Amino acid sequence: MTLKGSGTGRRGDRDRGRAGRGAIAGLLAAAAALGVGQFVAGLTGADGSPVVAVGQLQIDFTPPWLKNFAISEFGADDKLVLVSGILVVLGIFAAVIGAAATRRLSYGMAGLAVFAIVGLTAAATRPTANVASLLPTLAATAAAATVMYFLIPLTSSAVRRGPGTWTKAPWLDTWAEAPGQEADLPAVPDLPASPDRPAGLGRVGEPEELDEDGEVDTAEPRRRSFLKASAATVGVAAGAGLAGRLLAERSSVTTAQKTLRIPKPSVTEALPPGVNLNVPGISPFVTSNANFYRVDTAIVLPQVDPGSWQLRIHGMVNRELTLSFDDLLKRPLIEDYVTLCCVSNPVAGPYIGNALWLGASLAGVLREAGIQAGADQLMCTSVDGFTSGTPVQTVMDGRDALLAVAMNGTALPVAHGFPARMVVPGLYGYVSATKWVTDINVTTFANNYAYWAQRGWSQQAPIKTECRIDVPTGANQLSAGRTAIAGVAWAQHKGIDAVHVRVDNGPWNQATLAAVPGLDTWRQWVWEWDAPRGNHMIEARATDATGYTQTSFDAQPEPNGASGYPMVSVAVA
Repeated sequence: MTLKGSGTGRRGDRDRGRAGRGAIAGLLAAAAALGVGQFVAGLTGADGSPVVAVGQLQIDFTPPWLKNFAISEFGADDKLVLVSGILVVLGIFAAVIGAAATRRLSYGMAGLAVFAIVGLTAAATRPTANVASLLPTLAATAAAATVMYFLIPLTSSAVRRGPGTWTKAPWLDTWAEAPGQEADLPAVPDLPASPDRPAGLGRVGEPEELDEDGEVDTAEPRRRSFLKASAATVGVAAGAGLAGRLLAERSSVTTAQKTLRIPKPSVTEALPPGVNLNVPGISPFVTSNANFYRVDTAIVLPQVDPGSWQLRIHGMVNRELTLSFDDLLKRPLIEDYVTLCCVSNPVAGPYIGNALWLGASLAGVLREAGIQAGADQLMCTSVDGFTSGTPVQTVMDGRDALLAVAMNGTALPVAHGFPARMVVPGLYGYVSATKWVTDINVTTFANNYAYWAQRGWSQQAPIKTECRIDVPTGANQLSAGRTAIAGVAWAQHKGIDAVHVRVDNGPWNQATLAAVPGLDTWRQWVWEWDAPRGNHMIEARATDATGYTQTSFDAQPEPNGASGYPMVSVAVA
């Protein structure tokens, strides 16, 4: 046998190397967990992988200020950022427990138990949870444990001599310690040679080498085995993840959405001439489906087959109703332009849009059910369990409150509630615009608190009279002379009567308003400014048809919408 170089420093390097390989093993275990979890989620139809379940739980416990920050900073990418953050934390956690497992395998398994508890808790507490919801996390945990069990023993590069016994790992071509324990060997001279073990404890056909600590060096064969096992793990994780995505696509309703034929409306709303001002950069009167804002709590878009969709109306009604999608399409359909706005929209923010909606009258359906005395809230539930509380009085006051099935002339996009959603003019979206709606419980505000009301937002949230400056943006220097200041203003179901603009705290100047088809849409406006050289501050304010003028008081979105004047700082050369 051969003795190799000294002692303590070499052992320290070897320990650090083993911890590093343990961290890699932990990351590979996490990758296997994600892939297998995705695969089982695809098989069972459960709502996403463990990462998705944890992400949804995180959304549920997000305070309003953090929600507003995420929407403001990341917009439609807020959920991507959330999931990415969860993956980063998971990766760090996996590396740590992998490194800990090199000291004792039970440490790593304890870390996996924490992963399982968090994942199972997240899955079990979803509003739509069932037994199948737990299976992705259970399968992911089992996959991670298996990977750890096989990879951690391969992270060791040397084993000790001394009294005791060795256990041969059946998945290796070398003698190794049993998983989770340091193996002790009898003295090498006491071990007889054999045809399949010529000289000690090394790989078959290789003489063992001992360092000054009397340890058998198995670094190279174990490294090769570790790399092979790691490559196999990566392949399994990638294959399972891809298979899971393919399985999930089976439930996609994109084809049904694109091929659905929507009946013609019985009531239409024509656009008058002049709804669009000829000002480059101003928001168009109709927001395209692709550019319409999306703010909701769904990390994975619900895939609802219109053939199986149903809407149940119950609670404080004289007659419970259940409508199929075909039932909905057979009702008289109303077409109307309605502007929707998110309560998280900051002053002059982007989370507002105007579209042509088509749907059945929600008030008509409720009249058929018969609303009982004392009912003042519609507790509306989405297929993913999200709830919103809509005032009964608002729905029944004559405005076009719709169970919408189409948007801008096509079936609802999946991201905007296909096959059916609520559209109630004049209220912020969290109390009026439930996507993928499947249940309406006629009840009271006193006895039921919807999703965001439970988190401190107002139960009833009429949209505030506001305006936005679209041009100029302040990003580019202006040329002195005639310049258009333009934007949009909104006061849904009240209507915009005037918009005024001022520069550098000077006098208010009345803007020219575009035409509108009704009270429920935003309205374009423009004011021509003779811009002098220098730096200037532009402000605007809107006045609605009731005589109320937009307030200058600055308020954050929570609990019932932002307020203040929109302002743009410009430089004029």
